Amino acid sequence: MKTIAFIGLGNMGTPMVKNLLTAGCTVQVFDINAQAAQALAVDGAVVAANLDEVVQGADTVITMLPAGEHVRAVYLGDHHGGVGLLNLVAADTFLIDSSTIDPDSARLVAAEADKKGLTFVDAPVSGGVAGAQAGTLTFIVGGSDQGFQQAQQVLKHVGKNIFHAGKAGDGQMAKICNNLMLGILMAGTCEALNLGIDNGLDPKVLSDIMLQSSGRNWALELYNPCPQVMPTAPASNQYQPGFMGKLMLKDLGLGADAALKSDSAIPMGSLARNLYAFHNARGHEALDFSSLFEFYKSK
Repeated sequence: MKTIAFIGLGNMGTPMVKNLLTAGCTVQVFDINAQAAQALAVDGAVVAANLDEVVQGADTVITMLPAGEHVRAVYLGDHHGGVGLLNLVAADTFLIDSSTIDPDSARLVAAEADKKGLTFVDAPVSGGVAGAQAGTLTFIVGGSDQGFQQAQQVLKHVGKNIFHAGKAGDGQMAKICNNLMLGILMAGTCEALNLGIDNGLDPKVLSDIMLQSSGRNWALELYNPCPQVMPTAPASNQYQPGFMGKLMLKDLGLGADAALKSDSAIPMGSLARNLYAFHNARGHEALDFSSLFEFYKSK
């Protein structure tokens, strides 16, 4: 089995590591939060003290980081003397970044990796914490055909669906489009449910009606934002994430940046971004993004 260096052990990275270990992979882990890395030792992960140490003997590197600036710093080095992964890994190491970042950062890292003869793919994920825990994530891969084939052999241990979106950076672009749609449809679902409640409808009955009608969507099927309608949804667990509101705002911001560069009209996406900005500013940024339901609630 493969020896994988995994860097970035947040809400998504930690369960992904556990699934890789369950699949029989050797996993070496590093995070600037040493406690997060140490907590995985009991599951069999090898805890490293720094980037140099974590990649020793690894044939594959997976990173799961907060933003483009972190990905650029980890792979390319930073202005404070930190050496990037591209100068630390062995010549045949395969590189996968599963962060959700701007496409330009992914393309830059891919180009620099190619100069060194290294294969890099961007492979952002969809499916949230629950998908990471269950090993049912969707990966959206940008990179060469060879890179996609290599990625499949690794990501099959942590994901259910693996798509090849196109060239480097296209995985990120596809993820941005997906989450733009997700933010819009969640806002619309919250709005419609609250309108019904304000006019005396039972939210469970209304949800069932819409599920069998033309308003049917992913949120109504799997992630109802109204408390007590769907016991398994974050809404019925005090909106514990899940997928935090601040992350939805970040992704909608990436959509706005991409639209600016391509001169694309995204009026609905811009409105959704503003709604999440207002909602988060009220202290809800660490709650699940479906908590936008509370923004609409008037009675």
